[in-house]
Amino acid sequence: MTTLRNCGTIQLPRQAFPPRHSITLLRHLTLPVAGSFTPRLVSVRRRSGRRPILFVETDVPESVSMTDSNSIPSSAHPAYTEIVVVRHGETEWNADKRIQGHVDVDLNEVGRQQAALVADRLSKESKISAVYSSDLKRAFDTAQAIADRCGGIEVIKEPGLRERHLGDLQGLSLSEAAKASPEAYDAFLSHKTSQDIPGGGESLDKLYERSTSSFQRIAAKHRGERVVVVSHGGTIRSLHKRACPSERPAKILNTSVHIFHISDVDEWTIKSWGDVSHLNQTGFLESGFGGDRTSG
Repeated sequence: MTTLRNCGTIQLPRQAFPPRHSITLLRHLTLPVAGSFTPRLVSVRRRSGRRPILFVETDVPESVSMTDSNSIPSSAHPAYTEIVVVRHGETEWNADKRIQGHVDVDLNEVGRQQAALVADRLSKESKISAVYSSDLKRAFDTAQAIADRCGGIEVIKEPGLRERHLGDLQGLSLSEAAKASPEAYDAFLSHKTSQDIPGGGESLDKLYERSTSSFQRIAAKHRGERVVVVSHGGTIRSLHKRACPSERPAKILNTSVHIFHISDVDEWTIKSWGDVSHLNQTGFLESGFGGDRTSG
């Protein structure tokens, strides 16, 4: 079963089914249907002032060729790498809406529970070949929980997966940042993607280049395999931008799961996004800082 997200028009080859068996869901997602290949609506995420995100399931067999650049390939296809991206578990600074950036903050108790739950979930899914992580503790400890539960895989530290460096804002709460460091705060909220943050902070362009380059290297090394990457809200937003440049992602929650397929010709596809179904025992932090445009 394949889950499709409407970050573009998704089609099977024109010759696969007669044109009359094509149905359009919204105006941004098209699926051909014939016989038993019937899309089923899973959920709709409604967003204020913007078109909703539509999640659909269909029993398209793996033998069907998908040739469109936005198509979703089989995870077993040797020309693709399936990368399961996980945001780190909750920290006290998340709960306090304090800007972390490159400051090395530990998981709190809720974060450790979240890490255990996402690890248990992934251990019951398809085999994982490798686990990569940002070298910051909140990500690494989340990754270690996953690796231990999935057969004792060694976690590979990848500094390129770090959160955005937020310069003079690091360590400040979001509420005090504007007064304590107005120049850095204005740079942080700037819509200019080339804008660096005073105090050694990165621009969004630098974050994008760093994180997507690391992701591409990992994908190239593991063609035909399934790997886990544990990272941060700002970094994951950059990965989303590379896959769906015209879409803006919803808030990226702690230990949320996002599945990417990266092809051998460097085509990026999001197979699923923002899954937190494993957190029914601990809940998840919707109000805390991080995981949206102010991620840090």
